[in-house]
Amino acid sequence: MRRAVALAALGLGRTSPNPVVGCVVLDADGEVAGEGYHRQAGGPHAEVHALRAAGDRARGGTAVVTLEPCSHTGRTGPCAQALVDAGVARVVYAVADPTDQAAGGAEALRAAGVAVEAGLLAAEAERGNEAWLASVRLGRPFVLWKYAATLDGRSAAADGTSRWITGPEARADVHRLRAEADAVLVGSGTLRADDPHLAVRHGADGDVRQPLRVVADTAAATPPGARVLDGAAPTLLAVAPGADTSRLADAVRAGRAEVAEVPRAADGRGLDPRALLAELHARGVRSVLLEGGPTLAGAFWAAGLVDKAVGYLAPALLGAGPAALLDAGIDTVGDALRLDVDDVVRVGADLRLTAYPRRPAAAGRASARSAAPGNSTTERPVTVPATEES
Repeated sequence: MRRAVALAALGLGRTSPNPVVGCVVLDADGEVAGEGYHRQAGGPHAEVHALRAAGDRARGGTAVVTLEPCSHTGRTGPCAQALVDAGVARVVYAVADPTDQAAGGAEALRAAGVAVEAGLLAAEAERGNEAWLASVRLGRPFVLWKYAATLDGRSAAADGTSRWITGPEARADVHRLRAEADAVLVGSGTLRADDPHLAVRHGADGDVRQPLRVVADTAAATPPGARVLDGAAPTLLAVAPGADTSRLADAVRAGRAEVAEVPRAADGRGLDPRALLAELHARGVRSVLLEGGPTLAGAFWAAGLVDKAVGYLAPALLGAGPAALLDAGIDTVGDALRLDVDDVVRVGADLRLTAYPRRPAAAGRASARSAAPGNSTTERPVTVPATEES
């Protein structure tokens, strides 16, 4: 199962709006006969790839899958039936499929005489498929907040300069996060200050799927020459109702951007984060990488809409300048947003810290690291162990 989880991670960034899934087929003697993972939306599922690799050796064997095999016909056939047709005698899966459409695979397998077991390494499998599972359960995209800061929490110097707080290895790692996300989101302040490109460039292979670049641009103030309007990746400019979008007309006509109206927040400052996520979800976005800036991040934290945080901490001090997070609705230390650290990894000269918000439903549950492959030969784990569950 742990191998299946690692295989599933190979599909990150390519399967949305479908989940990432890995499968290992063992023959009747318990030897590995075939492996597979869901490579892209619309393509064969993990079980099909693994069964093709196993061939006749699958008969009488065991299929180990990270997600309950589906029982419906969409762009591909039902995996439960494929397992039955291949003569698999036993199926072990980690996580039950939470969708109404695809659930029921376990029942279909049992009805066909296949032995079925569930829950093996469920925590690890859930972590590896966290974005898709959250989007299904919450009805909105999974939000990962990424930030870079000095050890004293500054995201830029007093004069506004921020390039570069972290080193090249950390910046390359951010492109991995972009490649795994459906959308990358920034606010208009970050756009004006940094003119970010937001597309995947470093370390991306030729078939990378570029994320949707999204700018929360309440007043439609994006400059016509902004790098996000270069056509290198799809771009959505979210503006408030009635905003003057005339300066964006050329980019829209040329197909380099789309404009969508999103309601303002209740306090009138900026856009409503929930409405923005609803707009993105309606467009098929299941995961959002929230890259900046501190005001937009604060609004998402205040609304309880951040599901994961990844911070890149540089061994540097500025002593002044903007903080990485602003106005998250906290007035006293007793109301601080507490997070559970999942891991700390050295990336080049910097530290990458991954943490999850503490929520009542998750109290007392041990966290498990994602089984995604290592990202860089420069990474060295720090002794902050994660607990493995089975």
